[in-house]
Amino acid sequence: MTRNAPARPHGRTPRRLAVPVAAGLVALSPLALAACTAKSGADADAITVNATDTACELSADSGQTGQRTFEITNNGSKTTEFYVYDDGDRVMGEVENIGPGLTRTLIVNLPQPGDYETACKPGMVGDGIRSTFTVSGEAQQPTDKSAKLVAAAEGYKRYVLSQIDALQQTGQQFVDAIKAGDVESAKAQYPLVRTYYERIEPIAESFPDNLDPRIDLREADLADGQDWTGFHRLEKDLWVTGLQPDSAAMADQLMADLNELADGVSAPDFTVDPLQVAGGAQGLLDEVAATKITGEEDIFSHTDLYDFQANVDGSQAAVASVRPVIDEQNPELGTQIDQRFADLDDTLAQFRQGDGFVSYDQVTEEQRRDLSHKIDALSAVVSQVQGVVAGA
Repeated sequence: MTRNAPARPHGRTPRRLAVPVAAGLVALSPLALAACTAKSGADADAITVNATDTACELSADSGQTGQRTFEITNNGSKTTEFYVYDDGDRVMGEVENIGPGLTRTLIVNLPQPGDYETACKPGMVGDGIRSTFTVSGEAQQPTDKSAKLVAAAEGYKRYVLSQIDALQQTGQQFVDAIKAGDVESAKAQYPLVRTYYERIEPIAESFPDNLDPRIDLREADLADGQDWTGFHRLEKDLWVTGLQPDSAAMADQLMADLNELADGVSAPDFTVDPLQVAGGAQGLLDEVAATKITGEEDIFSHTDLYDFQANVDGSQAAVASVRPVIDEQNPELGTQIDQRFADLDDTLAQFRQGDGFVSYDQVTEEQRRDLSHKIDALSAVVSQVQGVVAGA
């Protein structure tokens, strides 16, 4: 799922772009809030964020290079998000799905001095309420304190590359089917292609120039006058309107954007920060809670359960890459995470149909609530991973 993030000029202090991976976060479900806060401990240097429906007030507008902690409290009436952006709206850290009255923590690595941007997004749409956050001090290297962290980064990068390779292959088959006018084949391939994208979506979100919105923007999040491209535009063509005169061009554009993502991930300077990997694991679960449970993601095709499983798989892979660190620092947490993932997998299994899943409009409200509770339980333990990695 991608919300509206139109391109916009920044005029920030020039600097070399930092690690191109979505930053980490510690997300707290309502039931786990107290427990997680107790485990992670208060950060005396944390920057507090007062998020309302009309304001995004930070206790400080500057800090030093390195890890920064933001404590975001939603004092508004709408569910909100908080982002830290680098140049070109490159996401350095994000927290989604912050309900009214909740406080959640974001730990983000800001290794280079310069001007970043923060944003609250009441209602989780639009460009958000933005302000500049200035970072000073010496440039920091990505987290590399131990061999386990280095191995975690290398292992997760291999996983990302494997998903990108499959994404390009299946994406081209999907595009070819659309261009051939084979609607039934394209419909069959649509959820399968998205599986590879949804497993690593935080990576796409971390690239500049709105790459993720170009690929995955929903119609409900379109801004006035904004071009709509990507998966969900083609989803509507396939399931609602029928192929349009520009459907082939839209398919080609999607493939070009997927290739742009692949080129970025394959670039020699692409590196992975373990702290950000841990944050991505939580971010994928936030995606499930925000739109997969409600059925808003694939509103035309009702293939949400494919995305649901892919987000969970991607989160599990991210956690697995930092598992040696977890086992060293907090082995009990690793056991709890295993149990929660297994519990959710068992629940998802009841909706399998052949090699895929039933249409999401066949999932009852009671079953959706059960899935939501399982996601909350999993999120409660995965939310602690970034704090463990940050302290390693």
